[in-house]
Amino acid sequence: MRVADFHFELPDSLIARYPLAERRASRLLVLDGPSGQLAHRQFGDLLTYLRPGDLMVFNDTRVIPARLFGQKASGGRLEVLVERVLDSHRVLAHVRSSKSPKPGSTILLDGGGEAQMLARHDALFELRFAEEVLPLLERIGHMPLPPYIDRPDESADRERYQTVYAARAGAVAAPTAGLHFDQAMLAAIAEKGIETAFVTLHVGAGTFQPVRVERIEDHHMHSEWLEVGQAVVDAVAACRARGGRVIAVGTTSVRSLESAARDGVLKAFSGDTDIFIYPGRPLHVVDALVTNFHLPESTLLMLVSAFAGYPETMAAYKSAVAEGYRFFSYGDAMFVTRNPAPRGPEETV
Repeated sequence: MRVADFHFELPDSLIARYPLAERRASRLLVLDGPSGQLAHRQFGDLLTYLRPGDLMVFNDTRVIPARLFGQKASGGRLEVLVERVLDSHRVLAHVRSSKSPKPGSTILLDGGGEAQMLARHDALFELRFAEEVLPLLERIGHMPLPPYIDRPDESADRERYQTVYAARAGAVAAPTAGLHFDQAMLAAIAEKGIETAFVTLHVGAGTFQPVRVERIEDHHMHSEWLEVGQAVVDAVAACRARGGRVIAVGTTSVRSLESAARDGVLKAFSGDTDIFIYPGRPLHVVDALVTNFHLPESTLLMLVSAFAGYPETMAAYKSAVAEGYRFFSYGDAMFVTRNPAPRGPEETV
């Protein structure tokens, strides 16, 4: 299977660089996986596609202000993007500078603060901060907007590049399907008799890395930390027993649930995952998906294709471009029902 099979042309004008004034003002493209039929709706209309007894699974990770600017004590500007918080003072981070800092060297941070470079682990640098990491980031850090939102972060991004139910700090990218939900929408979901559950997957910067191989099967996913608690396992079992559907809010929720069910049985799990879901890989838990529109040739587009079928997904994206939907993190959304017999590119004539 070729990565190039997942290419599509996207006008730059369709990349959403700012959120809409209201979270649920976005549009919603509904894709019925089994039939391939499309419907163009508003995000608030999602309620009409949900049924009493369904279970919606959200990712409650919280985005940290993970981007820092500063300079080496020896001179030379640099940028730090925290990838993972290791403990109260240490992180793994990407460091961009003309010359990489050496072990033992000091980084002076804009806004006050400093860090020591302890060691390099492949592309990541282990840094130790002089003060506790999370309070430091809240004080001087910048929201780590994705590279395609090619503007500096603004104060409004602290709230809007964050779900209203974000609880557990650790992500450096938002689980963007959740950005459309406000408190009123969550209340309406509960009122309709739809259950909710929360997993945690701390989204890493690797989610934006391009696939650099020609064949999908040769790609190795970056690792991210997740937790699926026993309460989620029990909620899924109860949903199945009452005949409801498991609806994942975001590809990160899909990856969390499917990571915890790799052997076909959903079990509580906490740890790293590098699961890569693409056409031909089995799915064990999720029946429907709320998701944003993803980058051409991205692993997330491949996941949606595994879920709905390759020809159905690519046709939906072609329609979204033609209809002027807004793409990526601050863009519009899809509601996708699972195709029980999804075809991949090699099966498409």
